[in-house]
Amino acid sequence: MSNRHNDGSAGDANYGVIGKGYISYRQPDPHIASFILSALGDARTVLNVGAGAGSYEPVDREVTPVEPSASMRAQRPAHLPSATDAVAERLPFADQSFDASMATFTIHQWSDLRAGLREMRRVTRGPVVVLSCDPKELHRCWLNDYAPEMIAVEARRYPEPDAIAEALGGPVEILPVPIPLNCVDGFGEAYYGRPERLLEPGARLANSAWSFVDASVGDRFVAELGRDLANGTWDARYGALRTQPFFEGSLRLFVARP
Repeated sequence: MSNRHNDGSAGDANYGVIGKGYISYRQPDPHIASFILSALGDARTVLNVGAGAGSYEPVDREVTPVEPSASMRAQRPAHLPSATDAVAERLPFADQSFDASMATFTIHQWSDLRAGLREMRRVTRGPVVVLSCDPKELHRCWLNDYAPEMIAVEARRYPEPDAIAEALGGPVEILPVPIPLNCVDGFGEAYYGRPERLLEPGARLANSAWSFVDASVGDRFVAELGRDLANGTWDARYGALRTQPFFEGSLRLFVARP
């Protein structure tokens, strides 16, 4: 069973706390969205599991969102359909109800990865599309030098790609998704060339991993990064990233076909 917080959050993150300004920093990035739309193909009916505030939901299809956090459901824009209060492990739909299903930045918060992905496969006739991160690649970002505790938390939370593919079953394509320089979806690596943004409390709050480390880690991160940006140390080490159009980080798209 999924553990729920008081606001109805499922999984390990309490979006009643961290979700309040989430959509200010976590907008769907068009480059990343293009990978998802391509994977969905010509599907007309799409299930979005762990839908949150609606990032990456296609607006040209019939989408059924599922989201257990009340605070995240409340942040869904008016032009998107209302989300059903349910968890991935127990989807309230009949077998093969949808042409395709999707899950973005959510599987690491599920209480039972295998059960959730099995449920997605059960209710889906066509492709099951999952956006996640490869935990072995998270250390490649400069963030690991300033907040290794936070990166370690992320690495423990994200499932290994092989575990995801095995749980999905059948043929699974794993696509690396390059992260664009001005990525508007503010997960950690999205700021690879814009370090100043991560000095903003809201930017860190919109990344749930920061809520799993002691506040002193964030305080130290701000102090050390602020100092190194001011004295030029960060730019001496990583300045080339400011103009690098894409970063080959940990982002992966899993496309499972029946």
